[in-house]
Amino acid sequence: MTTITVFKGDGIGPEITDAVIDILNAAKAPLTYEFFNVGAAEYERNGALIPEAAFQSFDKTHILLKSPITTPIGKGFRSLNVTLRKKYDLFANIRPAKSNTAVKTPFPNVDLVTFRENTEDLYAGVEEKISDDEMHSIKIITRHASSRIIRSAFEYAVAHGRKKVTCVHKANIMKLSDGMFLDIFREIAPDYPQVEADDKIVDNTCMQLVMHPENFDVMVMPNLYGDIISDLTSGLIGGLGLLPSMNIGTDYAMFEAVHGSAPDIAGKHIANPTALLWSACMMLEHLGENETARRIRQAVDDVLAEKKCLTPDLGGTAKTEEYKDAIIAKL
Repeated sequence: MTTITVFKGDGIGPEITDAVIDILNAAKAPLTYEFFNVGAAEYERNGALIPEAAFQSFDKTHILLKSPITTPIGKGFRSLNVTLRKKYDLFANIRPAKSNTAVKTPFPNVDLVTFRENTEDLYAGVEEKISDDEMHSIKIITRHASSRIIRSAFEYAVAHGRKKVTCVHKANIMKLSDGMFLDIFREIAPDYPQVEADDKIVDNTCMQLVMHPENFDVMVMPNLYGDIISDLTSGLIGGLGLLPSMNIGTDYAMFEAVHGSAPDIAGKHIANPTALLWSACMMLEHLGENETARRIRQAVDDVLAEKKCLTPDLGGTAKTEEYKDAIIAKL
């Protein structure tokens, strides 16, 4: 049995976490859990967004399943996602987007993966006030961080039988920072002759993704572009409720749904746990439990295909618990 840390988050976080844990248990995943409440609600209760005991658990287990967290809006509060990524050097954010049978979109054959560098770029939040009328935000790109995310994308492509890796950049304008990222991509690509390598400017990438997403396979890019483009890819498949992700470092791994805590529907029992469940499947695969992950994915696919028991965001009327029970019945 593997012990993992679970952050239940707030908003819809506890509801979808409970559903996912029930499905994991029904699939007999060989896991035990250490649960923690985190986020804005925890701050209101105990004065800490993430309790120290929660950090200590992750320090020990090295595996975190995290549901959506609300970071209070206002000065002095840094994004908890950014905090966790920086603290544990979770340098690779990996977000697969694949079409499904439940949601009809103009693009029925999307199957692509975004590799987002997770620790630097503008997203690192290094800013300075020049005057009341001028603020500077510093874009940081390093050879170390760029090399490891690019190599990770190629390694993933090889391991998963992917055909192409595309580097996304704005090197035509940011010739030093994005220029170095692109140069490193071109240096590394020849080490993987079995994988096609190309590059696209980020604005052109966005246009091409909504015209011909079938032309993309694996994409790798600096942090801010990855944040934007991965949300775009979720739109191709029906929304953030269907987009899982994992954040991988050398020693630690965090698995999370990409969507937010949706406080407007919290407690209504209509939240869709699919993104968090598929993130949990990525966690199982990371732990070598490929067959358990495959069985859960197949059960979800079967329920989506039947369209009899879907949550409102998928066009149905089912409660979260009813959708969960339908998946468990398929297992």
